[in-house]
Amino acid sequence: MMPQITLGVIVQLTLLLSALPAQYLISKWTSGTATQRHIATQRILDTWDSIRKSYLNTAAWVDWLNAWIPKLPTFAEEEEYQTLEEALAIELMMHDNEHGYFAVSKEVRSPRPAYVLHRVGQVVMTQNNMVGVIVGWDAGLRVPPEWIKRMKYSELERAKDTPHYRIMFSGPDSSSILIGYVPQYNIKLFQGLQPDIPALQHYFSHFDGEKFVMEEWLQEIYPHD
Repeated sequence: MMPQITLGVIVQLTLLLSALPAQYLISKWTSGTATQRHIATQRILDTWDSIRKSYLNTAAWVDWLNAWIPKLPTFAEEEEYQTLEEALAIELMMHDNEHGYFAVSKEVRSPRPAYVLHRVGQVVMTQNNMVGVIVGWDAGLRVPPEWIKRMKYSELERAKDTPHYRIMFSGPDSSSILIGYVPQYNIKLFQGLQPDIPALQHYFSHFDGEKFVMEEWLQEIYPHD
């Protein structure tokens, strides 16, 4: 069941998130060159700006928080702050990280396991009726410890050997995106629709009527998709 977020909680989250400098999170949770850190900083600021503009939209907040934290229990103030910091750090790693978490690894997916049922470029729908496009996958769960510790043992046991898909969705406004990391049992193919999602042109050359066709660099990573 989704956590219930009241207007008061939204205002509190707004204040807490505003107090977390993006550059601090970048330096604490990532590595790389100054240019890479600058790009990462801009990405998280763009995402935060989009969410901030929608701070009175409860549905947008619930979707965003659920995208980054598997479960959101009730926390004391200090624990809540730490959890929100981790949530933003995970959001940052969703875009890119050096550990290959969330299907960002450039490792070639070959051979392709038969139990990976969906392919890069396919349009899918999640259990909560969000429609997005697959931009990557892992044959099993590949996430940071901050993600795992929010999962119940039963969920972890079910998810750890299940294919997970990196899926791009439209964000709260027309110029933003959300990236999800979703287990295979929570998605299904959604045909007959070409979603208009910002940044898809970085991954795909065109839509052929059934799926998005990968750019050459992505096809090299997923040669059998």
